Amino acid sequence: MRTCLALLVLFAARGIDTAAPDPIEWSQPDVTWNPSRPVQGTIVQLTVRSDSSGSLSDIVAVYGVLEDQPLHFEPDRGGEFHALAGIPIYARDSIVVELTLAYAAGTSERLTRYVPVGRGQFSVAQLSVDPRFVEPPDSALAVRIAAERDAVRDVVQRSHSTPRVWVDGFVLPRDSRVTSPFGQRREFNGEYRSTHMGLDLAGQVGAAVAAANRGVVALVGDFYYSGNLVYLDHGQGLLTAYLHLSETYVSVGDTVARGEVIGRVGASGRVTGPHLHWIARYGSVIVNPQSLLGLDVSILTAGS
Repeated sequence: MRTCLALLVLFAARGIDTAAPDPIEWSQPDVTWNPSRPVQGTIVQLTVRSDSSGSLSDIVAVYGVLEDQPLHFEPDRGGEFHALAGIPIYARDSIVVELTLAYAAGTSERLTRYVPVGRGQFSVAQLSVDPRFVEPPDSALAVRIAAERDAVRDVVQRSHSTPRVWVDGFVLPRDSRVTSPFGQRREFNGEYRSTHMGLDLAGQVGAAVAAANRGVVALVGDFYYSGNLVYLDHGQGLLTAYLHLSETYVSVGDTVARGEVIGRVGASGRVTGPHLHWIARYGSVIVNPQSLLGLDVSILTAGS
């Protein structure tokens, strides 16, 4: 004890600072999302950045998963990483995002974040239809419907392995009135049957339908429920689909430009009248296609 006191007196006499050192402040990666409280059934933009003053500032890659769907982070010129994700329509008050950050030093870090989710305002439609529209399919028809679902599932799975092909913002495939909103609860002849997982846009048979953005044609077909349809793969899990067409002008493998006419409005499939049913998906998560129109394209394409 006497020795310690003697050393402190000696250090003080020589002007040596005897105060405890400041704690080291390590870099803390910052994870944000836009909007700050995304609504059920919408697209959200995720951003990962780090504090450049810390020793863990050199992030070289970001990997993530939300609702079992892989996230495709891209760096911008400022060192931030950005990705899109889909918030399911059935999400509750929050949803989990699992992230893995890879650093230049060869180390990695795992993070868990909880994104708050706002409730969507979904209407209810009470419809009276011919009973044939709600009768269960016979065995032969059930086989066809299952095969068509498998075809869509294959397109969805492959979309996560394709690169992003768009750089400009999304546009409406038709500038027309919304006849049925996304998320509408459908009751046929007084009985709940389904939730409307798309956006219906008005149009007469033969009216033009345009691609909402640049993409590669992933599927063209004549389906029992959907009628003549086109699926566009925009890359990194993002897809749009155009249903009940009277004509299609594209083939699988074609690359189409934003605003290019890909078909015509029709009443094919199981419908009661002509219209365009427009779908947007992030992988297996179906979202309101209108949420694509509000994407901040500047941050997503800053590294392009």
